[in-house]
Amino acid sequence: MDGNMRTRRMVILPVLLAVALLTMACGVCPLATGFRPPEVQEIERVVTRVVEVIATPTPPSSPATGSPTPTSPSVIDIVIQPGADVETEILNAVYRKVNPSVVNITTDLGQGSGFVWDDKGHIVTNDHVVQGAAEVYVTFDDGMQIPAQVIGEDPDSDLAVVKVDAELHELRPVELGDVDDVEVGDRAIAIGNPFGLQGTLTQGIISAKGRSIPALTNFAIPEALQTDAAINPGNSGGPLLDAEGRVIGVNAQIETGSSFVRANAGIGFAIPVNIAKRVVPALIETGHYDHPYLGISMQAYSPSLWKLLGLDPDLRGVYVLSVVSGGPADQAGIRAGTRDTGKYLPGPTGPEPLYAGGDVIVAIGDRPVRDNADLLIYLFRYASPGDVVDLKVVRNGREMVIPVKLGVRPRR
Repeated sequence: MDGNMRTRRMVILPVLLAVALLTMACGVCPLATGFRPPEVQEIERVVTRVVEVIATPTPPSSPATGSPTPTSPSVIDIVIQPGADVETEILNAVYRKVNPSVVNITTDLGQGSGFVWDDKGHIVTNDHVVQGAAEVYVTFDDGMQIPAQVIGEDPDSDLAVVKVDAELHELRPVELGDVDDVEVGDRAIAIGNPFGLQGTLTQGIISAKGRSIPALTNFAIPEALQTDAAINPGNSGGPLLDAEGRVIGVNAQIETGSSFVRANAGIGFAIPVNIAKRVVPALIETGHYDHPYLGISMQAYSPSLWKLLGLDPDLRGVYVLSVVSGGPADQAGIRAGTRDTGKYLPGPTGPEPLYAGGDVIVAIGDRPVRDNADLLIYLFRYASPGDVVDLKVVRNGREMVIPVKLGVRPRR
């Protein structure tokens, strides 16, 4: 009998015993009656995940680059005594599973968090944690500190990859989740190093999905997760987890409610793991990620804006404010407005004049566009430079489809 089989048997037996003890403690046998109290259902769900994790095969390859997509070799070893608190036991189990994968990242400029991506020494963090750093060190949960090298950065998604010598420490890759499986109200667990306090766990819920948060450039990051799990300075780059210990986001930003005190105010944001799944393999392979690029600035529908522009109030989409000269949209014939309204909109460098007569983008491919985020989500999730996408636009009250060959977003 090999070591893996022994491990399976050692873990599964205590788990099954735990379920049996819990059902006896609840005074009901679910197998006999068909009734499962909520607490039993919760344990059964997690136990199912335990068995799935134990039986996880070799990690599949990323469709984008062929690099291994990480899955967790860890096991949630749950032993629940009769009368024990289910929520506490789940949090304990998630911490045991994931904390060995979470690291403290210190640089000559500051510190943050990160997590082990694969067994080759690649560790994911925020770009703002390591940007401009001359020296980077990774500290594991057992206190061992190892020098690291920044091998890839993407300021447009605020993600970076650092690499350590895989021979110097046991590496336990995280298991990745999917934001499409996440619902508002789901449990959210953060593990990181707030204010340098290594191995700190906090929990809350997913407060909202689909937020757009600023990147380190003039672009935005779509589909961010909002959570009330306490996230503070030092948590940046650490994982946001679901109840099974799967990474669903990379903690990145907080709303403090004050320009003087940088501390948690119950609103934190995490970069969605689905973006990391696309960006990180490219950072490992090439050191950078090429974002698809349209070359427009845009503004989503609002009644007051549409009134100023003289547009149909029932029309929904994004208005093309400007088109980058020579860019993909410009070459395809997408039009911005030319008639001066005498009004101004806030821009990245100050107020910008508003011109009427531009195109309204109402769909990209087969997906409707209702706001800026819809367009960004499509580009982040489904498109690559060189792809030809169909933009459905309304121009002077007439609908038309314009093919656009996407370019590469300029790097700053």
